[in-house]
Amino acid sequence: MTYQELLVETKNQKKKIAFLEEQLAGLYKLINGFKSESFITQTVVDQLTLFSEDPVTIPDEVPQETITYSRDKKKHQGRNALPEHLPVREVIIEPEEDTTGLKKIGEEVTETLEYTPASLIKRKTIRPKYAKADGQGVLIAELPTRPIDKSIVEACLLAHILVSKYVDHLPFYRQIQMFKRDFGWEASQSTMSDWMAGCCSLLEPLYNVLKQKIVDSHYIQADESPIKVLESDKKGSTHQGYQWVYHDPIGKLVLFNYRKGRGQNGPKELLADYTGYLQCDGYTVYDKIGADPAITLAGCLVHARRKFYDALDNDKKRAEKALVIFREIYLQERTIKEESEQNVEKIKQLRLEKIQPLLQQIKDWITEEQYNVLPKSAIGKAMTYFVNQYHKLQNIFLDGKIELDNNKIENAIRPMAIGRKNYLFCGSHKAAQNAAMLYSFFGSCKMQNINPREWLANTLEKIPDHSIQKLEELLPGYQENSIL
Repeated sequence: MTYQELLVETKNQKKKIAFLEEQLAGLYKLINGFKSESFITQTVVDQLTLFSEDPVTIPDEVPQETITYSRDKKKHQGRNALPEHLPVREVIIEPEEDTTGLKKIGEEVTETLEYTPASLIKRKTIRPKYAKADGQGVLIAELPTRPIDKSIVEACLLAHILVSKYVDHLPFYRQIQMFKRDFGWEASQSTMSDWMAGCCSLLEPLYNVLKQKIVDSHYIQADESPIKVLESDKKGSTHQGYQWVYHDPIGKLVLFNYRKGRGQNGPKELLADYTGYLQCDGYTVYDKIGADPAITLAGCLVHARRKFYDALDNDKKRAEKALVIFREIYLQERTIKEESEQNVEKIKQLRLEKIQPLLQQIKDWITEEQYNVLPKSAIGKAMTYFVNQYHKLQNIFLDGKIELDNNKIENAIRPMAIGRKNYLFCGSHKAAQNAAMLYSFFGSCKMQNINPREWLANTLEKIPDHSIQKLEELLPGYQENSIL
């Protein structure tokens, strides 16, 4: 091997090592979990411009001077007041001494919190029977409609079980253990699964109404997340399914839609009649859907920023330059939202003035720097991703109602990600779609700050007798959204 060939071989080996180290770092993140992506820059006196080639240095020793000043001592605010709606149990403690003949001049009140465990109540419905005159039959009241006919479970208990699983992440077997421990009542896991299936059959028409509401909106955020599903024909093996998630930021509704794969068939079918903005990351399936002239793709700044955050270990100097501008973008966005008072036209105008030039600044810098980095390195991938998504990021400025990123939809997916760690997989494809249905309703409740247990108990009581033409009235936050 010649000296020149040896140099080439050494250079290739270094590239391979750098690439493997990057992959290893990514695996460590997957194993240990992702940490906060916050990025705080140091403020330096006489700081150089962002794109200066000379690094900003902080001297090891800074001259010291003593400054004396006075300030008003802030009074401690104390603990937060206890909520007024909580039930009150009064305990009066009289002095041990005899108070006969003494005049009461006041009292000291101390508020503390105590806990009363939840309780199972055996509901006994009694319907008196009356014999009609002249032997014309028996008179008896009709039995009220229950969510699951001929079942012992009432709507409030069904709501508790389903919210405990899909909001509080307690699998059925743990709930069964808790019921047995606290109340001496034991239901089988198959019974709870049947109850869940019965609820989902009842809620399916409402789920379809929610789906149509999402499609009828003109601004949707989309993302997808994997979920393991047990294979029915292969014992012990699982299938990698996907929950496709669609969020309407204006109506504050979210839809989970289960599909067996990550291909375009699922979203293409659901969005077949959709017209408007679709905000998404750089996954190629969205580009194929965006080929429809009725759909305008908007990019996600968080996904673009995350690539540079992941490149900090690879090229700290270049990654920090991009992250500094991203930080300034979000600081400007916060100010814009405060100044505009949610006026979408004013938001659009201020973004064009204050944020678009910052985004262009990143693009111009990448144009200058991208040929000085390895394309397959983390920083090279971050730059390539940004350039490829730039036209979609520019579409954010078309309308003031479009968010800078998909963060809200990621927040909607997070409970499902936590749930995966507790119950690992769904028992079947049908169970995965049932889970999607419940995640949709509970996610919409969360978006609107609605108690999911109260909403579900109320809905399960009403829906058996509710008009099919007026199901929209049962959606989370219907009254508030109709006012808007």
